[in-house]
Amino acid sequence: MTAEQLRTAYLDFFKSKGHSVIPSASLIPENDPTVLFTTAGMHPLVPYLMGEKHPEGNKLTNVQKCIRTGDIEEVGDTTHHTFFEMLGNWSLGDPEKPDGIGAGYFKEEAIKMSWEFLTEVLKLDKDKIAVSVFAGDNDAPFDEIAFNTWEKLGIPEERIAKLPKKNNWWGPAGEIGPCGPDTEMFYWVGDANKIPTGFHDDNPEDSGWLEIWNDVFMEYNKTADGKFEPLKQKNVDTGMGLERTLAVINNIDDNYQTELFLPIIQKIEEVSEKKYSEYTKEMRIIADHIKAAAFIISDGIKPSNLGQGYVLRRLIRRAARYINLLEITDSKIYLDLISVIENIYKEQYPSLTKNTGNIIMAEIKQFNKTLEKGEKEFEKMSEDGKISGQEAFVLFATYGFPFELTQELAQEKGYSVDEIEFKAEMEQHSKLSKTASAGQFKGGLADASDETKKLHTTAHLMLEAMRQVLGDHVQQKGSNITPERLRFDFSHPDKLTDEQKEEIIKIVNEQIKADLPVAMEEMSVDEAKKLGATGVFDSKYGEKVKVYSVGDFSKEICGGPHVERTGELGEFKIKKEQSSSAGVRRIKAVLQ
Repeated sequence: MTAEQLRTAYLDFFKSKGHSVIPSASLIPENDPTVLFTTAGMHPLVPYLMGEKHPEGNKLTNVQKCIRTGDIEEVGDTTHHTFFEMLGNWSLGDPEKPDGIGAGYFKEEAIKMSWEFLTEVLKLDKDKIAVSVFAGDNDAPFDEIAFNTWEKLGIPEERIAKLPKKNNWWGPAGEIGPCGPDTEMFYWVGDANKIPTGFHDDNPEDSGWLEIWNDVFMEYNKTADGKFEPLKQKNVDTGMGLERTLAVINNIDDNYQTELFLPIIQKIEEVSEKKYSEYTKEMRIIADHIKAAAFIISDGIKPSNLGQGYVLRRLIRRAARYINLLEITDSKIYLDLISVIENIYKEQYPSLTKNTGNIIMAEIKQFNKTLEKGEKEFEKMSEDGKISGQEAFVLFATYGFPFELTQELAQEKGYSVDEIEFKAEMEQHSKLSKTASAGQFKGGLADASDETKKLHTTAHLMLEAMRQVLGDHVQQKGSNITPERLRFDFSHPDKLTDEQKEEIIKIVNEQIKADLPVAMEEMSVDEAKKLGATGVFDSKYGEKVKVYSVGDFSKEICGGPHVERTGELGEFKIKKEQSSSAGVRRIKAVLQ
């Protein structure tokens, strides 16, 4: 089975079960300050998991492109990737039920559909499947429904592991919020003649068992005082890794030997004149990082020392170092690899062709100028067997070494690096996110407090006000909303004058004082266009969209949530206006 056949089989299966197929969202999350990248299919569905009505209904499925950097140090083995595709299906709380409780389906039906897809569509060997369920604790009971459902389907008790929260519980993303037990599915990829009879609590991660699917049951809400209360809206959120599953169904024990990686590996072998079997880790890292970089660039990010741009820079430069280790001197290798990657994904993701090679080449050119000097400087610094945080910062600021590259060089020599001191230096000398420097970006539901809803609605007023003051060329390029402030990126070539800012503030506050109603309508994208709704009309939208109208002042495609009337908002103020990137400005605003 090919990757495209697997994608199609998954979507067709869940479509036959009443699910609406929705498009993959961007790798860059909208209105979610908890993450730098979309790390799972649930991120773009945040408002709907929190109670908003989805225009495509309460049963959804898609193939979502994802970036995860928390496992970046694991890249180099057979199964970990920075960029991957996640097959997912969701059941959202059914708004048509009188009490608002329940979902289109929940545990039993979700598990039965998972089993049917694995055994009847993919035709995986039932005797090689094992599962885990939540064992229960003081916060929530043993997941008896999940356990009993698997048993009824034919999984023997000895292959149903009962595991604690650290293994079989999702969330909450922060200190509070939706969470619940999950059930994970594993497939035996070890010696076919030595399939274990059991899958036990004391050894759930035997190297032969590969996790391929996870069904999450969001049925609790963790409160500020640490209590776990039943959720009014119960959701099912599942995720199956395309790359891992593709390898399993084709009896391949190395993801990098599937069609999604093999052509990249073969190109590296050809150019380096070295064998994958001898330089396995190096070639896997190069293939993974250049692919991830290509996808990040295709969603509008460029290398920088901040946020997503920093992760991109780190990936490109880490790949460059391993390319140098393979003694590849012709920089054309980067263009060759991008061409191969574009060919692999040309049907599924045609946007990969957006100037990707030129951006990577520019970054490589800049990095190569300083790489040799930086490595020589590292050698001088490490003579006493350790690197201070201040020295690591010099390597970062002067030679463009991501902190993780300095760590990697040090680890190879058995040296230590003072990470705490480095972070202190970064805090003092720049605004680089601490999470970015640690390379840890954890996913989760965005805040859905009343304050966040108010600022979300305010963003609509501000965008329309800017279009009136600055011109119709103004479009939203990104936003980050917390309960304290609104950060909003928009297309505009010039710095705003004081007069322009004052006029925008005046217009927004006038709409707030007018106490305009906020209404939502569901319609097709074409209907939204004809209505004059703002939005970037591309593949991010499904067949139906939600259009929020603020009186007669503003119409915009948005997922929500919003307040009911603008009179709830308070006084609008712009705190700061600055450049974000070429042709893009950034406003930080508050409500008082």
